[in-house]
Amino acid sequence: MSRKPVHLAVYNTLADWEPGYATAYLARTGHEIRTVAAGSPDTVTTVAGVRIKPDLDLAELRPEDSSLLILPGADLWDTGDDLAPFARTARAFLDAGVPVAAICGATAGLAREGLLDDRAHTSAVSFYLAATGYKGGERYVDADAVTDGDLITAGPTEPVAFAREVLGRLGAFEGEKLDAWYRLFHDSDASAYEVLES
Repeated sequence: MSRKPVHLAVYNTLADWEPGYATAYLARTGHEIRTVAAGSPDTVTTVAGVRIKPDLDLAELRPEDSSLLILPGADLWDTGDDLAPFARTARAFLDAGVPVAAICGATAGLAREGLLDDRAHTSAVSFYLAATGYKGGERYVDADAVTDGDLITAGPTEPVAFAREVLGRLGAFEGEKLDAWYRLFHDSDASAYEVLES
């Protein structure tokens, strides 16, 4: 049986650095990465000006066809409701038992959708999410990245910790190798390279 693809949400102003470690190392361990955008645009443009041609439209995405939905941060999460359809899709994924990984502004989108009210989570800072008016403040964890069941969250300065949680959740790396991967990329621990190569 073939592995289901990982879906990376793409939209204008996407923060390039946030999903990069996760998607690169998922791909290196045999996971297909497919990009998904809302409204079938020909291209989306990241905050760095990189143009991405999406693989499919959000309306076509079904949880049963995916192994994970990654929601990167973007300026648009905080400037209106343009990205709300992605948060609604995240609800459908979580309801179906398919993991969702959100970083930075995407956590605010999930907060507005009510998806953080009953789950442990993190973000940039607690008051960033509090400004959304959500009801999950007591579940906020001051940590680099947090996994609660099928939901992974992280703040904008923690793409490596975010990737660690994603890679572990999908079994790309486990145990000692996952720890070594994190030590190599987060702490520049050269000794971890030997573990990864073993």
